[in-house]
Amino acid sequence: MNAQEVITKARGHIVAMGKKSNDGVTGMSKKDDGWTVSMEILERKGIPDTMDILGLYEITMNNDGDLISLERRKLRKRGDTEES
Repeated sequence: MNAQEVITKARGHIVAMGKKSNDGVTGMSKKDDGWTVSMEILERKGIPDTMDILGLYEITMNNDGDLISLERRKLRKRGDTEES
């Protein structure tokens, strides 16, 4: 699989989990036994947008794109730019 196919598969796994809005891929890595993709997902819409709650998810897949694990690593407000 190429990078675009990996991202498409990862988004499909997120949608299957019931999440709808993908705010973007934040990282991707390839290992011998598969792929890991990190992406931010809108968890709760806020007003103003800077109050949106985003979840950082890590999706691990094998080389065929089958889901191995899907974990939410952290939550943050969209307006929070500080690394922790």
